[in-house]
Amino acid sequence: MSYSVGQVAGFAGVTVRTLHHYDEIGLLAPVGRSHAGHRRYSDADLDRLQQILFYRELGFPLDEVAALLDDPDADPRAHLRRRHELLTARIGKLQKMAAAVQTAMEARKMGTNLTPEEKFEVFGDHDPERYADEVQERWGHTEAYAESQRKAASYTKDDWLRIKEANDDWMRRLIAVMDAGEEPGSGAAMDLAEEHRQQICRFHYECTYEIQISLADMFVADERYRRNLDKEREGVAAFLREAILANAVRNV
Repeated sequence: MSYSVGQVAGFAGVTVRTLHHYDEIGLLAPVGRSHAGHRRYSDADLDRLQQILFYRELGFPLDEVAALLDDPDADPRAHLRRRHELLTARIGKLQKMAAAVQTAMEARKMGTNLTPEEKFEVFGDHDPERYADEVQERWGHTEAYAESQRKAASYTKDDWLRIKEANDDWMRRLIAVMDAGEEPGSGAAMDLAEEHRQQICRFHYECTYEIQISLADMFVADERYRRNLDKEREGVAAFLREAILANAVRNV
């Protein structure tokens, strides 16, 4: 039984040009020719082609494939072990790339399930995606960031409204404590600092005391965050930072 080059190309899912090239370099020279001089492939040729394609799928160069098939001293197991190591390394790299792409995709999902009208209803004139690129650059490599994006991507308008309501209620109570003349290290202030941390854990990501302290420093050091907090009441950012530090000392 013999087969034409077109038939073999169809069987193997390769091009006729590929088979011609394999013949020209001596990798797969068909045993027969038709009366018109056309290539005719035997079952043995098909078996060899199957082996060639197997090694090519693993990424072996053609010269190595030829050595494996034709050199009696070649050790296929040694070649396969080396190729396995290379493939494992490549898989690891691709998995990291895929994770990075997934994180980037999730980062862009925040709020996309809201219409512009719903976004305004929930966030007012604050754009939750305004600093998305900066946030991703600073914390995109962390698990906390990935967790936050996963949660944000799943939230509906009602979820965001509940989160906003909880935050607004917390802010009202924090301002009331300040207006009552309490110190940041008072029990009431520290309790609100702990509630702030728990809200982050519940709605966004696992917030350790160390992370919360970093946030507290940013609330004061970064003009944008300080201005956003102090618009509720002058001095909120500084008061909250001191309460967070005191609460961390109390709990750590």
